[in-house]
Amino acid sequence: MANRIHPSILNANLAGIDGELARIPSAHGIHVDVMDNHFVPNLTLGLPVVESIRANHPELFLDIHLMIEEADRWAPGYAEAGCESVTFHLEASAAPIRTARQIRQLGARAAIALRPQTPVEPLADLLTEFDMVLVMTVDPGFGGQSFLDNQLGKIRRTRELVRASGQEIWIQVDGGVSESTIERCVDAGAEVFVAGSAVFRADDPDAMVRHLTEIADARCAAD
Repeated sequence: MANRIHPSILNANLAGIDGELARIPSAHGIHVDVMDNHFVPNLTLGLPVVESIRANHPELFLDIHLMIEEADRWAPGYAEAGCESVTFHLEASAAPIRTARQIRQLGARAAIALRPQTPVEPLADLLTEFDMVLVMTVDPGFGGQSFLDNQLGKIRRTRELVRASGQEIWIQVDGGVSESTIERCVDAGAEVFVAGSAVFRADDPDAMVRHLTEIADARCAAD
């Protein structure tokens, strides 16, 4: 599949979200972090705001990342709201297969996320229940953190498991993705990149989206 850049609006001006989204027309998707101040020590937006974004921007691919407790209870609501992809954390789910199937039945892609300390190997027999695996490359909860190189091995192992499954399952990385780290992520096997600070702190956010895409594509072409 082609590389995808999904800017995280956690680093945007949330008071003017429509204007911020207009600054990144080249984005392949919009990454929306939902935090409840329980699963992670931060509080962001929730379903009503996501529903508003969906209503105002029906053309966007909404990539929802739930960093919340009781993921099994809340995740299907984001699929019902018309989001294209809904990610929930393995650590916050008591029934990940059931939740993934509910999300898919509602017409969205189902994705599973892993904190840095959570190994991917327990997912080996469950991978085909998901459309994407999100490997966190920072501790979840706050934007602007430094990339954790020690997660590159997990990305590689995830790629091996995906290849063995015989299915097209996206591998996403989130945390510290920038022009100085994206090549390492590509080399490890990722193809969907969440970039927050790197995009929205750039003088021209859309130019940065295009630049990151070009770097990733060039790295793939060189292999």
